[in-house]
Amino acid sequence: MEQEKEYVEKLIKLNRVAKVVKGGRRFSFSALVVVGDKKGSVGYGFGKANDVTDAIRKAVDKAKKNLITVPLKNSTIPHSEYCVFKSAAVVLKPAAPGTGVIAGGPVRAIMDAVGISDILSKSLGAKNSINIVKAVFSGFENLMDAKKIATSRGKTLKDMWG
Repeated sequence: MEQEKEYVEKLIKLNRVAKVVKGGRRFSFSALVVVGDKKGSVGYGFGKANDVTDAIRKAVDKAKKNLITVPLKNSTIPHSEYCVFKSAAVVLKPAAPGTGVIAGGPVRAIMDAVGISDILSKSLGAKNSINIVKAVFSGFENLMDAKKIATSRGKTLKDMWG
């Protein structure tokens, strides 16, 4: 049997919601979790259940199913990216080594899970953590890897960069 990879799980948001019924309030929980291996692979998941631990477990399971690989250049991203999802927008900029993760809330948790240690970011627009996470992931999808671009053009990395 294959041995499972070691993943870092970061809880971004835990929300308690109440449904009013005849006997009073029924509480349930929703959890937003980011899972990563600190080597460029990351995923997010959203789980709902009547118990906190079940909601987190469901979110982690969904996150592991939806893993994507992010092209990394040393300890940062290869180029700047303006990511948008609905009204949440996030600006991601590569940073020099030693800068650290300059990001707030959900973006910081994602960067820790991916393994990016130097990045500048700014969250604009909506403060909804789910939409911010989806915006960052849409930005990760649009990041270009130098090796893929070179092979698609039929050149080597040395031909492109000199």
